[in-house]
Amino acid sequence: MGAALAAPCAAQSPRTADPERPTVATHAYAVAPGYVELEQGVRVIDPGGPPVTSWEFNLKLGVTPSLQVAFFGTALTRSPAGTGAGDVGFAFKVRRDLSPRAAVALVPQLTLPTGRAALGYGAGRALGGLVGVLSADLPGHLHLDVNAGVLGLGAGVPQGLGTVSGGVAAGRFGVQSEVYRIGPGGAGAGQSGWLLAGTVAPAPWLVLDLGHVVALSSGGGAQWVAGGTVNLGRMFKWRAPLTGLRSAATM
Repeated sequence: MGAALAAPCAAQSPRTADPERPTVATHAYAVAPGYVELEQGVRVIDPGGPPVTSWEFNLKLGVTPSLQVAFFGTALTRSPAGTGAGDVGFAFKVRRDLSPRAAVALVPQLTLPTGRAALGYGAGRALGGLVGVLSADLPGHLHLDVNAGVLGLGAGVPQGLGTVSGGVAAGRFGVQSEVYRIGPGGAGAGQSGWLLAGTVAPAPWLVLDLGHVVALSSGGGAQWVAGGTVNLGRMFKWRAPLTGLRSAATM
């Protein structure tokens, strides 16, 4: 969750941006029903030689108060091997509040082999994943997100995922930190790192971020990330008179 917005989603306006970037983790909150939010940014990886640059995106749509659908991926990657698109995929976030200050979610996802696998920009096959999330607001304007699950399903041995991230807010500004580990498996080598990022919200519906990742495992590389999240507003009005769902203007 963006450190500049470390508050329970239920307490926010549906037009308030609630970024998952720039962390590897996600939070347990969802975009309000009928609203659309776009995250995008640039990642520069220094593997010890010529840098690798990629443009990433995550388009999120609120379906019900407890369900969000996202379309995400790498739109473009540039390295000494060439330039090409990466894999894209879909994620479904099913969430539930535990209290006014804590929530959990289950996030199944599927990536499609749209990237140029010959350049190393894609897996060359469809892959699945399943991640569990716990989010909690702590005293002192602190926010905590914990993720645990598996990635790379469909490529032999799955990759385990574990992340712990925390953020603190001070008005429009925030600081986010995360430690993550992705284990080795059939879809790729393991990696781990530590992220430190700053955020600023020029408007409630816009959050900008800038961060640095220090590799904690061999074979990785330092990374720099920069981007933003914008809540685009309500795109449709959810009507479900027979199900008793809450209004699209609430979360």
